[in-house]
Amino acid sequence: MSNDKVVQPFTIEFNLQTGLSPKEQPLQRRLSDLRGMVRNEEVLEKMIREEDLLVYEFYDMHSPETPFEVQYGTSITYPGKVGDEYFMTKGHFHNVLDTAEIYYCLRGHGYMLMENPEGEWDAQEMIPGAAVYVPGRWAHRSINVDSDEPLITFFAFRGDAGHDYGTIETKGFRKLLVEKNGEPEFVDNPRWKS
Repeated sequence: MSNDKVVQPFTIEFNLQTGLSPKEQPLQRRLSDLRGMVRNEEVLEKMIREEDLLVYEFYDMHSPETPFEVQYGTSITYPGKVGDEYFMTKGHFHNVLDTAEIYYCLRGHGYMLMENPEGEWDAQEMIPGAAVYVPGRWAHRSINVDSDEPLITFFAFRGDAGHDYGTIETKGFRKLLVEKNGEPEFVDNPRWKS
């Protein structure tokens, strides 16, 4: 038997309509946290000066970070754009690169943008009831394309997987999602570094 602390059963509340938890505190990301990640930095800086808006928040339900446990929670990406680029999460690989993750869309409309180190990319539409499977080795980012309501997802992944935000902060994603003629369209990221 391992010397690790034995995990006892527990319950944590969160609202399926809002993604919010009445007892937990979320981790929050604002416009200023997206510096270096959007294609129009000038517009971003102007927006930050006016108001450093909340772009997304997520609730980590504090499961033990061991390979035999499951991390889970909710992610809420708010509506908005930086120029023509939709609000998004920063995105991440997992520290344990082969870790897969599941996202279940509770509310809103968006996309899960994914890419792997081998150069492949993919995007899956997220609408209520859609479960997106993110395979191991794929970085992933949630993007909200709804102009009125938040994109709310439930997520779950291996307990010790961790988050590698640094690779995305340094390289960016190969693709960006922008609005063109009133519709979402994926375009090449001019700032992406191979």
